[in-house]
Amino acid sequence: MIQSAAILGTGAVGSYLLWGLSQKEDINLCVIAKGERKERYEKEGWIINEKLYKPTIKTPAQARGVDVLFVAVKYNALEEALEDIAQIVDDHTLVLSLMNGVDSEEKIGKVMNPNQILHSLIKIASERRGRSIVFDPEPTIGIIFGELDPDRTDRTDLIGELFESTGLHYCVTPAILPDIWDKFRLNVTYNLPQAMIGCGLGAYRDSEHLKYIQTKLKEEVEAIAQAEGVDLSKTSAVYPKGSRGKDTARYSTLQDLDAKRHTEIDMFAGTLVKLGKKHGISTPYSEMTYHIIKALEEKNDGKFDY
Repeated sequence: MIQSAAILGTGAVGSYLLWGLSQKEDINLCVIAKGERKERYEKEGWIINEKLYKPTIKTPAQARGVDVLFVAVKYNALEEALEDIAQIVDDHTLVLSLMNGVDSEEKIGKVMNPNQILHSLIKIASERRGRSIVFDPEPTIGIIFGELDPDRTDRTDLIGELFESTGLHYCVTPAILPDIWDKFRLNVTYNLPQAMIGCGLGAYRDSEHLKYIQTKLKEEVEAIAQAEGVDLSKTSAVYPKGSRGKDTARYSTLQDLDAKRHTEIDMFAGTLVKLGKKHGISTPYSEMTYHIIKALEEKNDGKFDY
């Protein structure tokens, strides 16, 4: 039975976990932070769907030996977070990485026993409004997790019991790697083209040129996945795939650019370019996308604005 849980990273994903697990009375829940950030979190808390949450805040050292750790940091912050993860985890801690991308488990596994990682992903549409995180719990697909060995069920049962009666949506998948790559494919093909153009989701229907870019990026993702030994035809049917968003929907990469934040482009197109070189696969659309969004970040940083 899981008696303690910690959340590392409290953006859109971490806030969903905080919202849900705060409803669980029989676990010790904490958020991980240190230094000035810890002080700020303790003072301000989080506003999630118009409600203030003030959970216990612990440093990585104080949280050592927690039963389960949820890693929900932005990709750009993962390298810095690895030291914290190594401090938190002992030889029984179960780790779920709910980050976007396809390589966070591999990175985390370098600072801990990789056999203690339960592969997972999350599907949630959320929006940051000032200090507030807003999402609609009802249509949220939620947290999807599974074992690389589908015959093993003890750990997935534990996480399922933890999520019961929390409001969190979740399910166990027998095809976790194809599902992680399927989400990656969706992120690349919907997040990135609209971020380059600066438009809502409806443009994919209206513009043959935007649709062309989307299709070419999709082809590159699928070629890389195949080279990595992932069969995308075996994605799970045990959870809903979601419905089309509003025509005005702006996904995370465009939200970051709108707010003049750095994006997770290294995790998306950057990973595709790196894996393309590894396998000898040409990725011209991913490479161009990478440099366009990096240039937009530079513009937001004030490096140029002529």
